[in-house]
Amino acid sequence: MREEGHDEGVDDEAIDDPGDNAFSGQVGQRLRAIRQAQGLSLAEVEARSDGRWSASAVGAYERGFRTLSLPRLKSLADFYKVPVAVLLGEPLPVDSAAERRKIVLDLNALAQIDPAAPIRRFVQSIIEARGDFNGRVLSLRHDDLKALCTLVGGDIPTGVAQLRSWGVMVDGPEIASDPLRSL
Repeated sequence: MREEGHDEGVDDEAIDDPGDNAFSGQVGQRLRAIRQAQGLSLAEVEARSDGRWSASAVGAYERGFRTLSLPRLKSLADFYKVPVAVLLGEPLPVDSAAERRKIVLDLNALAQIDPAAPIRRFVQSIIEARGDFNGRVLSLRHDDLKALCTLVGGDIPTGVAQLRSWGVMVDGPEIASDPLRSL
């Protein structure tokens, strides 16, 4: 099915510059991680978007074979309900004091929470991207936390409250006594 807003015979720009190629690959990795964290296959993205996003096009974006125009990037971010900055890998504006604080997840506790399956998939993508396979805990950076909280159901305070209610947050020196106060 032809994608809405996509002119017949006009394809997204080909990737020529090696730097562009690397950047498109990084955006693609983030797209794949978010899709997988939401538990969606490429076919489900196509079905849920009523054909707006074809499985082949999304797959090509994820592999970095095609680039997204800015309006289409925004539209795909809206479809996944994440800020465009998350897809671009840009840090979200935060208070510098809050940036230094991290939320640490207990991966063993998280594995025991059935409704947290999308969170576990997202956390796994972070672990793989960082090459951090200690298996016990994971420190979330602010941009990771923002994306994770979107999966949990909204903003950072709501997401942190859900993580806290599941008992998957580790109290430790990297966490402020009340991480919500600084966010």
